[in-house]
Amino acid sequence: MAFDLLQPVSEEIVQFTEGLSKQALGKKIVIHTDDEFPNLEDISIAIITVNEYRGLGVDNHDDEFVAFRKYLYSLFPGNWNLSIADLGTIQQGASIEDSYFLVKTISEELIRKKITPIIIGGSQDLTYPLYRAYDNLDQMVNLTVVDNAFDFAKENGLPYNSYLSRIVVEEPCNLFNYANIGYQTYFNSQEEIDLVEKLFFEAYRLGEVSNNITLAEPVFRDTDLVSFDLGSVESSYSGNNQQFNPNGFSGKEICSLARYAGISDKVSSFGIFNFDNSIKEVSLVAQVLWYFLEGYEFRSNEYPFGSKENYFKYIVLIDDEELIFYKSDKTDRWWIEIPFVVSENNKLKRNTLLPCTHQDYLAACEQERPERWWKAQRRNLL
Repeated sequence: MAFDLLQPVSEEIVQFTEGLSKQALGKKIVIHTDDEFPNLEDISIAIITVNEYRGLGVDNHDDEFVAFRKYLYSLFPGNWNLSIADLGTIQQGASIEDSYFLVKTISEELIRKKITPIIIGGSQDLTYPLYRAYDNLDQMVNLTVVDNAFDFAKENGLPYNSYLSRIVVEEPCNLFNYANIGYQTYFNSQEEIDLVEKLFFEAYRLGEVSNNITLAEPVFRDTDLVSFDLGSVESSYSGNNQQFNPNGFSGKEICSLARYAGISDKVSSFGIFNFDNSIKEVSLVAQVLWYFLEGYEFRSNEYPFGSKENYFKYIVLIDDEELIFYKSDKTDRWWIEIPFVVSENNKLKRNTLLPCTHQDYLAACEQERPERWWKAQRRNLL
């Protein structure tokens, strides 16, 4: 069983937890120790650290994420009822593909159990095995990446900045949509930008999202897998001066994006990557994870898991075509209906509502079709 290959949380952390306040997050997390593996029956979220950095072309840090766990465990949760397990660490395999296999196998098993795996650490190419965890789950996958680059194959590229090519090209192809939040144009070739547009994927520039961060909420609401690259954060906030980036998301903005990911009823796996586990980045990563957990606590179980029967329905006519919008009477969030064609060979479920914003509805009233609606229809025809 793949869980047997997880390294337990260190005894140092176990002893540290014993000295925490009863209200601290560490006291509410079930820990994988040398003596006991957590009972997963009632667990909602599983945290796993991964000590695999060969995708960045560097040796592993050879530690157990002690500083990260101490900081995270010391935080205080809100009024949460979450059941969280810390399953320990995946150490590097004999090859990087062995590490990928463990991430894929363990994540798949957790998702099958309706447990959301949270993968922390390692290089961002670990998004690839996390995506592969859905191969046997009979569904198409929407992937959203918070990153300043698209990570398509580059000349002499390393796995961390070329993993997306594997996702797009390799079989089985379960990818329905890829969305990038926060790309910076000067880090991406025009060829890559054109490819994203040609495939009807979604991409939102850093400035666009920073000016109106709520643009990202409908994207996360329609996402299965979320991957955060810490390189998307401005170095003055992340503390990463080795790969210095003068521009990027602020600490507040990256935490807001994490909360949007957590509150999405559809997100079933989450990763924070290119985290070198230095003391400078530990506090940011722990707080980003805290906001994801808070969002998760406030999930509303709306569409696609709830019923749209009680939604307010709005019909807008554009050039003899009806655009049908729905507004939740519970959260005031908006969706637009898409007439998907589902074939026998298509894993895509009849999930006909696409998350959108109130502004999309207002634009439709002015005879302007929402761009996300248009791209979603085109992807379905590819």
